[in-house]
Amino acid sequence: MKRNLVRIAVGLVVVVILLLHVAKQLNIPIIDAFEAIIYDARLRLTMPRTVDTRIVILDIDQKSIAERERGGEGRWPWPRDRLALMLDSIFDHYQMAIVGFDVVFAEKDNSSGLRVLEDLAERDLKGVAPYQSALSEVKPRLDYDALFAKSMKDRAVVLGYAFDRADVSIGAIPPPVLKTSEFKFPPSAYPYEGFNGNLPAFQQNAASAGHFNPVVENDGITRRVPMIVKYKDGYYEALSLAMLRVLLGSPPIKSDIGEEGLSMGYEGLEGLIVGKYRVPVDAEAAALIPYRGPKGSFEYYSLVDVINKRVPVEALRGKIALIGTTVPGLLDLRATPVDPSYPGVEIHANMIAAMLDENLQQRPPYAPGAEFATILLLGLLLAVWLPGLSPTRAIAVALAALLLVAGGNLALYEFEHLVFPLASSLVLIIVLFTLNMAYGFLVEARGRKEITGRFGQYVPPEVVDQIAQDPENASMRGESREMTVLFTDVRGFTTISEGLEAQALSTLMNEFLTPLTEVIYKHRGTIDKYMGDCIMAFWGAPLKDPDHARNGVLAGLEMQRTLKALQPTFRDRNWPEIRIGVGLNTGRMSVGNMGSRVRLAYTVMGDAVNLASRLEGITKEYGADIIVGEDTKNAVPDVVFREIDRVRVKGKDTAVTIYEPLGVEGEVPQAVLDDAALFHEALELYRRQEWELAELRLLRLKTLSPESYLYDTFLKRVALYRVSPPPQGWDGAFTFLSK
Repeated sequence: MKRNLVRIAVGLVVVVILLLHVAKQLNIPIIDAFEAIIYDARLRLTMPRTVDTRIVILDIDQKSIAERERGGEGRWPWPRDRLALMLDSIFDHYQMAIVGFDVVFAEKDNSSGLRVLEDLAERDLKGVAPYQSALSEVKPRLDYDALFAKSMKDRAVVLGYAFDRADVSIGAIPPPVLKTSEFKFPPSAYPYEGFNGNLPAFQQNAASAGHFNPVVENDGITRRVPMIVKYKDGYYEALSLAMLRVLLGSPPIKSDIGEEGLSMGYEGLEGLIVGKYRVPVDAEAAALIPYRGPKGSFEYYSLVDVINKRVPVEALRGKIALIGTTVPGLLDLRATPVDPSYPGVEIHANMIAAMLDENLQQRPPYAPGAEFATILLLGLLLAVWLPGLSPTRAIAVALAALLLVAGGNLALYEFEHLVFPLASSLVLIIVLFTLNMAYGFLVEARGRKEITGRFGQYVPPEVVDQIAQDPENASMRGESREMTVLFTDVRGFTTISEGLEAQALSTLMNEFLTPLTEVIYKHRGTIDKYMGDCIMAFWGAPLKDPDHARNGVLAGLEMQRTLKALQPTFRDRNWPEIRIGVGLNTGRMSVGNMGSRVRLAYTVMGDAVNLASRLEGITKEYGADIIVGEDTKNAVPDVVFREIDRVRVKGKDTAVTIYEPLGVEGEVPQAVLDDAALFHEALELYRRQEWELAELRLLRLKTLSPESYLYDTFLKRVALYRVSPPPQGWDGAFTFLSK
């Protein structure tokens, strides 16, 4: 226990930080963002993805707006006399149960020309009796607003309106469904200062009206609808709730405070009671939207087809109808967890369906307390338990904790319709596990360093023998030499390591690092260090080597051949394919024992070393096995190279030419040489900005080598530069911004 005190203490600090976050004493935005991601994923995982046939969307779609023949309506808004005919069709012909409008009728309809006729009657034709008489006769037929208002009377029509933060009000809204004084604990519903309502005549004749203001979260996603909102001294219901109440005969709304919750020490609104239905809400009187699926979870009918009675009566009889629009230009598309452009009218449909089925999800008021208790108990257990476990057992315990917490949370969501926070618990488990694993790794690394400090071998045995025979030729004191340095790195090592257990990964590392090390030793190289899956080696020290560049290049080529020869063995052992990138560079660098009084290492440093590391890093950008610098290429005349590019690597302002070694001269197949020559032509055309000709060469190369990533890279650049040409004076070099 004593040797684990540091890890336990660090784990307890993590627990305290997360407890402060849960208690709202410390804000960690990334956890809140993670919580939203988890909620959305949980919603998508459990939504039924079925079509609810009880509710239909009468869509002001592109067809309704564009169609003009056969009584077509043209662009929105339509004349109100046509809307009156629409209601007649909906209720008399189709005998639908109820219709709700996800649109506002705030302005008068002057499309009939009645206003012009009335102006003439008041001015130029004021004394003309025949005109006045004719106007009185036709006025009822031309007052489209009155026709529309009359068509609503005694019908189950629910209008929509919108509240606004600005203190400006247009039109009329219905009386509040509740007074603020009627709540024992008034909900902190969203207060508004103004509204955009319907014409008073419409409001007076409609059965009801409801707002269609959603809750847009900080990330821009709509996940909730405020079922009641506060305006002045009253609370006003949402469109979906208003439609439910009309369907039920307009029963009053009652508040569900939750007496059991009060006895447990929390206060707040838990739900709204409407007849026999209970609508669960949070403390802000908002309900979570239970999306059934992506767009299309309800049947859609073009509104122009309904007006013109083209839809079969059986398809709409007795249905609940919502009138809205899916046309992007009419601005009723919202970002939701299931679709970035989701029709707002379907949000109301989802709410109505869920209220009728009584399957709305709820974040219970005691959820923060439950989350606090979970973090406290689980955190104490893991913080004390994990440090004493082996890596395998620690992984098993962490996975079990993750499955238990996530599975329990999902079960409560699916079967009890309860939404509990999950992100903090997952972060707790992951962070505690990672800290313990990292600490264990660091302790082991320190042990390895101590062993290396005593018995470290800087050079292969063959070189050690030479040093022993002629010690004056070798020195570990720092000096500057012309040398060649090599870096290798396994591509996709993180993915490989995650797919293997610790023992299997260790065996795999030994199986490929050992033969690669033997290749380096064979070509008189010195292993500087192993950095995980990376090998760093150099030539030219401690013994001077006039052929250091050639030995380094030949070692790189043989390393690739050796690794390819190992692949069948790896496949037989169900190991993944291992591919490495090799970067080589030649230049002056400092070499010698470097470090501190406690720990020294025989190593190389300098700008040439850094460039070699960068060259290895960009091998994957070109799909090349090996990339060398220009000085290395010039020092090895008997090796065939293909020029790859001119680049500026991170940390250097000067462009360098990079090459790929193809093999020893006389051993490279003619087809490879032809490809290299053709690519050189493409490269010259590319640098002269002759994009079309360069593209033709590259496409020809692509047909010869379809899997070549190098040609894809330049084809993408050509396409980019054709649209956005490089700046004036471009030297043909490509700049890499990352290592």
